[in-house]
Amino acid sequence: MTSSKTASTPKRTYDALLHDIEAGLRSGRIKLGDQLPGERILAEKYGISRASVREAMRILDVMGILRSSSGSGPKSGALIISEPSAGLSSALRLHVASSRLPVADIVETRILLETWAARTAVERGNSTGLEQAREFLEAMDAPDIDRETFHALDAQFHVALSALAGNVVIETMMESLSGSIRGYVKETLDALEQWPDVLAKLRTQHHAIFDAVQTRNGDHAAELLHSHIVWLYDQARHQSHAGS
Repeated sequence: MTSSKTASTPKRTYDALLHDIEAGLRSGRIKLGDQLPGERILAEKYGISRASVREAMRILDVMGILRSSSGSGPKSGALIISEPSAGLSSALRLHVASSRLPVADIVETRILLETWAARTAVERGNSTGLEQAREFLEAMDAPDIDRETFHALDAQFHVALSALAGNVVIETMMESLSGSIRGYVKETLDALEQWPDVLAKLRTQHHAIFDAVQTRNGDHAAELLHSHIVWLYDQARHQSHAGS
């Protein structure tokens, strides 16, 4: 008797190709930078159509596992890469847009990760990458900065701080979470008429957070991060309600 789970997830024609690439990466048979064979060879090897091969390649591209390039030469075709945050961000953005993943829950998760990262970075005495965070901070202070640039630097600043904990999974998740709600926050904040006041507030908060991390006050940095993220989300939420 076929289970409901099996019935609801039918086997796709390109599954064998995806599973083999996963197994190859796990065993070391396939390495980063390797070039996959052409469509015709893959289609013959796995007994699927070239259209199915292209579909599998598109999936792996979206997941951040390969990059396809046209033309000829040693760097053309499908190259194995590893950009995990790219795939996670894309998936999260779509699910946030569909309201399947509430923004409030994403924000709560972000608070948990960022406050943990701040405390852990201080406990481990890890200051590698602090200079990069400082560069993002100083770039956000530019007097003529536009909103688009500020939002991008803001996200990079938070990811750089989270990276100080030395946990690549946390860093990847932070990149994904930040990317998943960046559009939501940007759209609502861009609609605020008092943007200069909001900008000044954000800059003050960012500097206080950075100073706390730099002086190795992890608990204070975590408190400031919590207040900052909640405040920012509240601004976006209030603006959204005002416009509805």
